[in-house]
Amino acid sequence: MSRKLPRVLNVDRHPATRWANLAMKVGLIVAFALAIGLTPDTVEGKAMGFRAPLFLAPIVIVPILARVRAWEPYPHTADALLAAPFLIDTLGNLLGVYDDFAQTDDVLHALNWILLVGAFHAFRFRNIEDRRDAVLLGYGFGAVAIVWWEVLEWAVSEDGFGGAGALALTYEDTIGDLFLSSTGGLIGSLLAVWWLGPPRTRSSD
Repeated sequence: MSRKLPRVLNVDRHPATRWANLAMKVGLIVAFALAIGLTPDTVEGKAMGFRAPLFLAPIVIVPILARVRAWEPYPHTADALLAAPFLIDTLGNLLGVYDDFAQTDDVLHALNWILLVGAFHAFRFRNIEDRRDAVLLGYGFGAVAIVWWEVLEWAVSEDGFGGAGALALTYEDTIGDLFLSSTGGLIGSLLAVWWLGPPRTRSSD
């Protein structure tokens, strides 16, 4: 009997997933090209020069790893989910959404961590079929990721890199981001384990 592929691998083989992944990458590159090349007022003080290598790194690193490790099929699902938060954040700054709508940062902190933790599970379920503790693992990954994100934001803001002092971080803002992102990470973990994880198997007595 042939072994059934995990759902994430089946999703990776779907043409729509491949096109979605390509669209994410092209969109992210174009968004940064516009933000840095044109430097509109909406990105002033947002340290886009600092963000660029950090945000663009995944779309370079993942294909390299996939080639070196001979991943088959290519992890289109994980790759797209990983690029999506960076694209959304960049477009939010480029289009001035953060400045025009006060709650944008709160909404995107939750949404982006749903996607980020989804990417974590999309990578994980390619090699591990055990669902036990998967939700908590994803939740923990999201919590650690937001802690380090806030540390980087603080460091950039303190140094004023690229005029990032305009971020005007406050204690209340940091605590809110920690709560919203970790909560988004929990939701993303629940959704990803349900959607991408292997089917539950009933143990026989």
